Amino acid sequence: MTPLRMQMTEDMRVAGLAAGTQRIYLDGVRRLAEHYRRGPDRLSEAEVRAYLLGLRERGVALGTFKTNHGGIQLLYRRTLERGWPLFGEKKDTSPEAAPPANCLAGCGCP
Repeated sequence: MTPLRMQMTEDMRVAGLAAGTQRIYLDGVRRLAEHYRRGPDRLSEAEVRAYLLGLRERGVALGTFKTNHGGIQLLYRRTLERGWPLFGEKKDTSPEAAPPANCLAGCGCP
């Protein structure tokens, strides 16, 4: 087992993921590495984005896509600590999060 795989497995255990989820996530990362024929820690954000888009374009089932995305995201965000925009935080679209209607950009309103 590679050190990267061991670290990702440890990160998943700390996160409380079930053994089955851990296997699925590791499999998704393995397929990504096989696709590019090199370790996932050596891939660029653009390559990972292209891979994920390719999955969608090939029409994989939504559940399959989500588990692949979840495993890949966990690897890059938690294990490798890469703050790529690809895996950025979801925006809060609730009405409470919206600035007031009379707000000017950059005014500092809550």
